Formats: sequence, C-alpha cells, structure tokens
Amino acid sequence: MTASKTNIALVCPGGPIAPDLAKELGEIATDHCGNGVNLDFHPQCFREAGHFAGTDAERSAAFLEAANDPEYDAVWFARGGYGAGRLDDGLYEKLNDAARAKTYLGYSDAGYILARLDALGIGKPAHGPMATDLVRVDGHAAMRRALDFLASETSEGLEPAAARTRCVAFNITVLAHFIGLDWAPDFSGRIVMLEDVGEYLYRTDRAMQAILMNPKMKDAAGVMLGRISDVPENDRPFGADAVEITRYWCERAGVSYLGRADIGHDSGNKIVPFLREGDIDPDAANNIVQFSRRPRS
Repeated sequence: MTASKTNIALVCPGGPIAPDLAKELGEIATDHCGNGVNLDFHPQCFREAGHFAGTDAERSAAFLEAANDPEYDAVWFARGGYGAGRLDDGLYEKLNDAARAKTYLGYSDAGYILARLDALGIGKPAHGPMATDLVRVDGHAAMRRALDFLASETSEGLEPAAARTRCVAFNITVLAHFIGLDWAPDFSGRIVMLEDVGEYLYRTDRAMQAILMNPKMKDAAGVMLGRISDVPENDRPFGADAVEITRYWCERAGVSYLGRADIGHDSGNKIVPFLREGDIDPDAANNIVQFSRRPRS
C-alpha cells in the first residue's frame, strides 16, 4: 500500500489573496513535498467585494464546496481577517461525510469556523499558519510546517503542550466575540491557548474578562498565553502587561494559568489540533497525539 497525493483546497473566508502569492506557495509546496501535495486555490480566493474575498454568499459557497468535496483531504484557510463570522449559519448543517473526515487549518478570524466545526464534532480543526503568513519574516518555515501537518498529520510542528494533551487555540479578540454564542465549543478538560496582535492592553483586559468569566470556561483545564504582539501605546499606561492581565482574570475566574504557549500572529506560530476524547493515546510514549492519517491505497 502506498500513500497517494494529499489534495488540499484553499479558500478565503475573509479577505482575498493575490494570484502571485498563490503561485509562490504552489512552488514552495512542490519544492518541499514534490508530487506528494496538490494545492487547489478556489477562484473565490481572488474575488473582491469591498473588504471581502467575494460576497458572504460566495465565500460561504466556496467553503461548503471545498469541505464537501471528497477529492480533498484538507481545507486550508488562505487568509484570516474579518469575515469568517459572516458565513451562512445554515452551511454547517449541510456538511457531509467527506467534510467530517477533513483537516481544517487556520487561525485569527478563521477561529469562527474552527470553533463551529469543533462544537459540532466535524472534522479535525487546527490552529496554525495560513498562506498569507508566507509574506512574514521566516514565512517559508511557516509554510513548510503547515504543509507537513496537512500532508501527514505528524506531531512535528505542533505546539509542545498540544502534542501531549487536549487543547484549543484562538485569537483573544475573536474568542471574546463568540464565546457567549450558543454554538461556542465546550472547553471542559481542555487547555485554552490564547494570542493576539495590535490591541491596546485595556482591550486585552476587557476581552480576557469576557472570556474567563464566561461559564463555558469554568471547567477548562487551564489557560496558556501565546504571544501578544504589536501592542499600541495608549495615552495612559495600563499598568499591567499581558501576562499579568491573564493571571488576574484566571485567578478571579478560578481557572488555572499554565504559562506561555508558542503561538501568535507570526511565522513562529505553532500548530494546535483541537483534540477530542480519544485523540490522545495514554499508552503511547509521552502521551503523544495519535492521529496520523492512514495511507490511502
């Protein structure tokens, strides 16, 4: 039995990407994976409708088409940015068996989709690099990390804690906006990893209050803080840094603060699969995640 090519569909639930970026990423995939990976960029990725890569209906249809297509092993979100939360609510009940077998990779606003898939028990959502991270410093390393995960789903490239226990990961601002909604996932027994970029510290404090004081967090295994980058200077210093803010709200909520996580809006962003019961083999050495895809004949 030999492994066949891994087919990956790319869609943009938020803003568009440039054709040149798609071309460069395709070349990287060929150089790194040879003939083992095929990237298909949905035409929707290059459409423009104001801020978005096409209308809400077009972006919703593209995601549903890619997710339900049995020819694809994975859906890779090519770009974050605002927009994923505007997809059609009804599309999730239209996801088929092929969609339930796929891996889904992205972060930032793509967390809206990852969270809904997780809450419904659909597929294998994971927080990790997107195509637009290619333009960052050391972006090639992020692309290779993502390609290796999507092609083989090995534990290499994972955030260290995520390779040993059940975790989820989200952008702080994004999670604060959806945690109170009916479809937010269950965090019981899971480590919740959080990161953010470009937010004033008082906004991070406000968002952490919304997250940590929500009843859905009360049975979480704990919180780990990723990188909080590009923090703007306020006209009046807040008086606490991101770690102190996180510790403060964890203590008030009675949720354990478990230290730092190796995730963030940068090329060093490690991969965090959203593990469910049964995804950890307690008898495996070091309790490493056991979810590698079986080769297809």
